[in-house]
This record gives sequence, structure tokens and C-alpha cells, in this order.
Amino acid sequence: MATIVKTESGKWKAVVRRKGWPTASKTLRIKRDAEDWARRAEDEMVQGVFIQRTLSEKMSISDAFDRYNREVVPTKKNTTQIREAGRLKLLRKHFGKYSLASVTPDLVAQYRDMRLDQGKSNNTVRLELALIGHLFTIAIKEWHIGLAYNPVANIRKPSPGEGRNHRLSPENQAKLLKAVKKHSNPMLGWIVQLAIETGMRQSEILNLKKHQVDLKRRIVSLNDTKNNSPRTVPLTKRATEVLQYAITNPLLPEDTDLVFFGEPGKDLKRKPYQFNKVWIQIKKDLGFAELHFHDLRHEAVSRLVEAGLSDQEVASISGHKSMQMLRRYTHLRAEDLVQKLDKINS
Repeated sequence: MATIVKTESGKWKAVVRRKGWPTASKTLRIKRDAEDWARRAEDEMVQGVFIQRTLSEKMSISDAFDRYNREVVPTKKNTTQIREAGRLKLLRKHFGKYSLASVTPDLVAQYRDMRLDQGKSNNTVRLELALIGHLFTIAIKEWHIGLAYNPVANIRKPSPGEGRNHRLSPENQAKLLKAVKKHSNPMLGWIVQLAIETGMRQSEILNLKKHQVDLKRRIVSLNDTKNNSPRTVPLTKRATEVLQYAITNPLLPEDTDLVFFGEPGKDLKRKPYQFNKVWIQIKKDLGFAELHFHDLRHEAVSRLVEAGLSDQEVASISGHKSMQMLRRYTHLRAEDLVQKLDKINS
């Protein structure tokens, strides 16, 4: 049964009480709007689809992101938090003034098209949409905020990128290694060589602890990985030599187990070595602007395939969970395939 009453401020409050449902109310400026709302609420209760939208109408996207930062972000890996910080800032700036209830699929689609028109890659836009989509999922499933649907789930996403096809030629690798070895901090050269030799991710190398390295068995045990699946990485002779240098580094401090260490922070704890600025400068000096550090992982994985290892063997080293993802990260040189064809026909 609906009750419509005038408040002291001159607005109209609609209150709906129905057996089996919590009392629902909403205050509106015009009496007819209050009556219409009450009628819709009663109809939805009869149909069993009523959702109390008051909180979703009051909570702004900016406030929702504040709560997301407090409750959800700390549960993510540090590397993920760093990558998502810029996306959170951008999404808050664009959607922050809207309430959760007022964000429609059309509004999200407009944002998608705007970002693509700005020249952003499909994958960049997909990651941004995934982040705000996760915000709505958390709001619906964990915060129990009354939303009929996730607006991001009802739009077309940009198609996934085909994956980078950047291979490091022997000549360019020699130039790169020569440049990083010249840097005053030898850790930079060791890190780059490890990436090329093992295919480990940057975060896996930077967070590597001494106790994870077994030089005698020539393996590295990784527990904290991107996909949360521990794996053991076999080491080439060169990778073993590099880690031997790193672990016996005379400057290696006693107050950390990190192989590649940085300076102590305000909390007096050492963080992993950060080399992004010098990496960017070296690429610029070499004319390798299009080279990403992650391309070194692509290069390593491609070389493992070219060496004749099976897909399963390569995946166990690289940590790819599916053959589809492994193929996206693997790019074979046509000239190497020509040589293999010659061997078949000889």
C-alpha cells in the first residue's frame, strides 16, 4: 500500500509497504512524480523484480571509487595497483559527477568511442572499461547497491589487439646489451639479460628473492606470478652466470632478500630496483622507441619455440595458461622457418 505525504520542505514523500518486501520510500519535488514512482514500485514488487535504487541514485561514481580504493584495490597485486592508478584517475575524472544509477550503456559507449577517437589502442580502452565494469560488479554483488544491471556489460567492447610482433634482431640485441652494460648500475644489464634468457616478466625479475634461486640445480622458483600459478623456470647457462653475478654482488645489502634492490623508503624497507627512467633514455639514444621491456619476454618465448620445445614445455617455462595466449606471444622469424624447411627437403 502506498502513502504519499508532503514534507516540511514542500516536497512529496512516497512510502510503499508490501508484505514480504522491506519498506521503500522516495522523496520527489512533484506529487505526481511521487505517485508515479509509488505505482511503479508496487508493480515491480508484484512482479518480484523491485530494486531499491535510493543508494545507487545518491552514491556518485567518485564516492564509489573512494570505497573501491579502500576495500578492493589493496587486495590486488602491487604491480596491478600501479598499472591501474592512472586508469582510476581518468575514469573518476570522466564519470565522477554521475551517480551509479545514472551511468547508462550509452554513456559508457560514448566514453569508449571518445577514447578510440583519441587514438588509444583497443587494449587500452578494454582495460579501462574492465576497471569501471569491475566497480559496478562489486557494487552489485558485494555492496548490494540496487542496480538493475552493469552498464559496461551491455556495450560492445573493442576487439582484442593481435599482440605485438616486435622481434629483437641479433644486431639490435647486441646494441641493447652493450648500452645497458655501460650503465653505472650493473643490475640494469643483468635484468635485461635475464628477461631475454628466461622470458620472466619484469615484475617477476624485480621481485626475485635470493632464496628462490637455486644455482646448483639451475632453476628459479616463482610463487608470486601474474596469474597466481607458481612455476619453476629453468635457467640457461648464461642466465645462471647472470644470477651468480647478481647474488654475489659486493653491494648487495644484508637488510633485504631482494636480488635486485633499491634504496630504502620512508618505512626503511627496500623496494625492488626501479629503472624505468634510464630504460626510456637508453631506448631513445639507440633509436629503439618502439621496444617495450615486455618485448624481451616475447623474444624469449619465441626463441624457445624456435629451439624445438613443445607448446607444453614452453608454457611451463613462460607461465601461459592457454595455448591461445602462448601463440599471441610467439612470433617466429620466417627466415628461421626457411632453414628448417631446407633441412626437411635435404
